[in-house]
Amino acid sequence: MNSPRRTPGWLLERIALGELPPTELAAARARLALEPDGPARLAALEADNHALLEKPPPATVAREVLARAAQGREAAKERPWGRFAPAFALVPMLAATALFAVTRPGAGAADTGAEVPEVTRTKGLMPQLVVHRQGAAGPERLADGAAAAAGDVVQVSYVAAGRRHGVILSVDGRGVVTVHAPDVSASAPIALAGSGTHALPRAYALDDAPAFERFLFITSDTPFALDEVLAAAREAAVSGDARTTPLALPEGYTQVSFTLEKVSP
Repeated sequence: MNSPRRTPGWLLERIALGELPPTELAAARARLALEPDGPARLAALEADNHALLEKPPPATVAREVLARAAQGREAAKERPWGRFAPAFALVPMLAATALFAVTRPGAGAADTGAEVPEVTRTKGLMPQLVVHRQGAAGPERLADGAAAAAGDVVQVSYVAAGRRHGVILSVDGRGVVTVHAPDVSASAPIALAGSGTHALPRAYALDDAPAFERFLFITSDTPFALDEVLAAAREAAVSGDARTTPLALPEGYTQVSFTLEKVSP
């Protein structure tokens, strides 16, 4: 009887984060359990991820976050692409220290043994948005529809699920559209990392727009013009149901929505 092939690092990451459909996740865990070091590898990765999420941020970084957020709210009114005040205009290490930053897409690269070749897309796995809020005890992962308030500092991450090009934007209760990725100066979507969870370079402080803050992750397998997506987003933003209406985009795009319900202090 041949021994099972060793689960590659990229798939181990998805198992640890639960980023597979339920049936595929159960099957992947079952295969992993048959590998001599499978359970130990998974336990070590889960412990590593837990340590990253639970590590409290340095107080000095937290103070800097709040100060920059307050300074940026007024200036953001003049910059429609940057209505969210960047909470981390520091070096990337500070963002990684203060909030959950990224899972490591190359994890497992140093492992030895035969690995299953990586596929570009896992059957049934769709792109996702992952949102964490900075709390007193550390980063808190939010569910779609969670309550949020002005001043909350959030970190947005994405799971591309094999899609190659994308844009992340948000629409708020005032009908304002803000692009979070790519950068304001770009005219094309970002090239997405094919697997794993990847945080945007900066966290953001929510402003005082009422009702809701809706993040949208638009992806495609082929390059596309940002203008087309932005026009559709602006149309949706002033519609009667900007909280839930999908963008009017042609076939070939995948849309993922994540909404925070704004509450008054």
